[in-house]
Amino acid sequence: MRIHRRRQENGKRQARETVYVVTSLDTHQATPADLGGYVRGHWGIENSSHHVRDVVFAEDASTVHTGSAPRAMAALRNLAIGRLRLLGADNIAKTTRAIRDAPEHALWTWGITDSPLLPGP
Repeated sequence: MRIHRRRQENGKRQARETVYVVTSLDTHQATPADLGGYVRGHWGIENSSHHVRDVVFAEDASTVHTGSAPRAMAALRNLAIGRLRLLGADNIAKTTRAIRDAPEHALWTWGITDSPLLPGP
């Protein structure tokens, strides 16, 4: 399948891209709408997990490359993202900055204290 995409960020030129999708499905097993849904579903996962790991935690810039360390670090990043989402965080970057600026908040995040330690007035 061939997909033509166009997107334009504010103040920038329109970007065009053509991507090709390979599938083992026969034409009678999935309609074009089904295939489009599968592709969008893939990008939903990409944007909710991989993109957050790269942008918030700079995963692509990581210098951890040996043994099972990269896999372990990805698991820790996924654990942190998942925990923050379970607690209702919809902006992971903003939430991690808040924890960075007041590390005692991390204790509540993991259930080590009973109540969140909020900054004073």
